[in-house]
Amino acid sequence: MTEPSTPAILFVSNGHGEAAIAARIAQEARALGELRTEHFGLVGERLGADGFPDVGPRRAMPSGGLVAMGNVRAFGRDVGAGFLGLFARQLGFLRGARGHYGGVVAVGDVYACALAGLVRAPLTYVGTAKSVHVARYGPAERRILSGARRIFVRDAATAADLRAHGVPAEAPGNVIVDLLASDLRIEWQRALRLVLLPGSRDRAYADALRIAALVAELRRHGLQFDAVLSIAPNLDASRFAPALELGGLRPWSGPLGALLPGASLAIGQSGTANEAAAAQGVPVVALELDDAPRDSWYRKRQVGLLGDALLIVPGEPSRGADAVAALLADEVRRARMGAAGRERMGGPGGAHAIAEAVVGLLHAA
Repeated sequence: MTEPSTPAILFVSNGHGEAAIAARIAQEARALGELRTEHFGLVGERLGADGFPDVGPRRAMPSGGLVAMGNVRAFGRDVGAGFLGLFARQLGFLRGARGHYGGVVAVGDVYACALAGLVRAPLTYVGTAKSVHVARYGPAERRILSGARRIFVRDAATAADLRAHGVPAEAPGNVIVDLLASDLRIEWQRALRLVLLPGSRDRAYADALRIAALVAELRRHGLQFDAVLSIAPNLDASRFAPALELGGLRPWSGPLGALLPGASLAIGQSGTANEAAAAQGVPVVALELDDAPRDSWYRKRQVGLLGDALLIVPGEPSRGADAVAALLADEVRRARMGAAGRERMGGPGGAHAIAEAVVGLLHAA
């Protein structure tokens, strides 16, 4: 924990994608002046990045933080894995952080905002989960947001809805788009290029096998393509070996922004990465999996966010491959999906605008 005399900002996140967004904003903030940025991951996300060290108690939970929208089963698994004890320690850490930070930034949903408020420092909220395209912020959520000095949400329509209810929200740009900035580029080996996005939580290993099985079926269709599996930095790359072999895939552990330009299609079970692909204008396909309780609400939310940029196909490999093969043969539809993704996700610049606001609050305190 930073000493009180050191200009410092604490970022509180509740998900891997949220942690990546926090890191991007922190990077922009450090570029504006001398200060320290630290990260507290509520759901066990560990970054360990230069200039953005992890602080506070954390532990990976079975749900990976996906306990919204009445997902009682996922929450029950978390409780069985020790969530209540972890929660008590996290509350203690946040209360003990009072006086040690000149500002605090909550990145995620209102749960992160409520807990970040315990630090009692000038609070900025960056909403990543909700949108009027899926579900509005309700009265109780708006009351929690009212404790923040600056409030940033993912799209202009959501900001307008909050302002209509007396919450001064802003939407200067979607930070997910800023995550794609990279000077690196992967060297594609064929004209038809598939990006595979299994996600960043523990179930990514199983989801990678499901995606690989579909890709193997595509190869049986006689299609010639290059398929690259994106492996999140927090996961064990060696555990993806069976999926790589099954689908004839290449692994990629570099930045997502180096992988998406020039891609023909993304097949993903991810959250933030699927949205990043849509922002890049890459059509996105997700598998419908009956054995995944989260999918009934998680995919519904993503369909609402991405609209026509996302296609849900059967999780059964042969049926899913038929649907994907038809999409790959339809360039007009893929172009339409790409345009829809860019429109829904918006443009870049949000990270810098939010960082300016955060640093402004720090200096005004």
